[in-house]
Amino acid sequence: MKICLLSYRGNPYCGGQGIYIHYLSRELSKLGHEVQVLSGPPHPEVVEAVKVHKVESLNLYDSAGFSPAKPSQLLNPVNFYEFAAVRLGMFPEPLTFSIRAYGKLRELLSHFRFDVIHDNQSLGYGLLLMKRFKIPLISTIHHPIPIDRQIEITHARSWQQKFRIMKWYSFVNMQRRVSRRMDRIINVSESSAEETRRLFKVPQEKLRVVYNGVDGNLFKTDNSVPREPNSLIMVGESRIKGFLYLLRALQLLRNEVKIKLTVVGRGPPDNQYASRLLKECGLEDTVTFTGRISAEELARRYSATEVAIVPSLYEGFGFPAAEAMSCKLPLVATKAGALPEVVGEDGESAILVPPGDSDTLAAAIKRLLADELLRRKMGEAGRKRVERNFTWEQAAKRTLEVYQELL
Repeated sequence: MKICLLSYRGNPYCGGQGIYIHYLSRELSKLGHEVQVLSGPPHPEVVEAVKVHKVESLNLYDSAGFSPAKPSQLLNPVNFYEFAAVRLGMFPEPLTFSIRAYGKLRELLSHFRFDVIHDNQSLGYGLLLMKRFKIPLISTIHHPIPIDRQIEITHARSWQQKFRIMKWYSFVNMQRRVSRRMDRIINVSESSAEETRRLFKVPQEKLRVVYNGVDGNLFKTDNSVPREPNSLIMVGESRIKGFLYLLRALQLLRNEVKIKLTVVGRGPPDNQYASRLLKECGLEDTVTFTGRISAEELARRYSATEVAIVPSLYEGFGFPAAEAMSCKLPLVATKAGALPEVVGEDGESAILVPPGDSDTLAAAIKRLLADELLRRKMGEAGRKRVERNFTWEQAAKRTLEVYQELL
């Protein structure tokens, strides 16, 4: 098959979408299919067999002062809209990428024919233009973005902040309309599929669930790295990741256990949200931020830690949970979204707690840090669960089944 993957941001450091493009393209290629990727910046890291077509943009979120390099670029209507929308506090990338990708595909299709076009949650109006190509059109929804919007609004401290959030998430209505017009939607969990049906009103018959995978050769225990006593690790520091509730749990444990928390993400002074929370909770000496690190370094840090914490308020899948399990690291995780699907029943590879409940979270952390035998048992069970359910080869084969169903 000749497969075209679309991703408005493709680099693995951009989060789950970048990881998805890297591994799915690799595995589809290994299965003998021809894969080409259209991606906006930062562009994906792919294997040699996968061809990348760079769909350039102004990339304003990486530009100091939010200004394009050349004023002449604003003569292009799409560039002008992107610039104006960013200046107004909006997030135009899904829309502008989809329009540019439509133009790029039209050029490619003048001498090449794809069997399927697979969008990685841009869900921009340009996809509706692509329906003119009469090629099966699929989109992966990791989780519907209205969930993020609602969590951000709930945690807003003023009406001005709520207004800025609503402007930023103005693309959500576009994604709702476009998702209903896709030939199929791939969700990465049953929870994500249910929320897509509820929030985007996509008919059940269009939804297919294909779990993500984990690179078990990369994410594995490094026995040469000693585990630091009473150490925790968390990936991400945003509101939806539940960072606030973990800090409150550590406050409760401060006089009982001397804990060291490593947060994989941006910290002070660049991250004002994290800076404010650390100061309010008085935990500046307890928490260390890594900034951006490689997957290899993340795996090493998992090996050096006793417990992984996933306090998310929602997860469409939960790469941090699955990657930690693959490294035989026990978890304390919430029951939010797809996390119970990934980690299994309470007590199997994780202690599950209600989202937003710092008291229960603190008790679970204390229990797991005090029980080495339980940590080992959960760690072994987690690795086995990943090997059984969450490999990228399985994900690619099940994705191909969706393609073949349409063809």
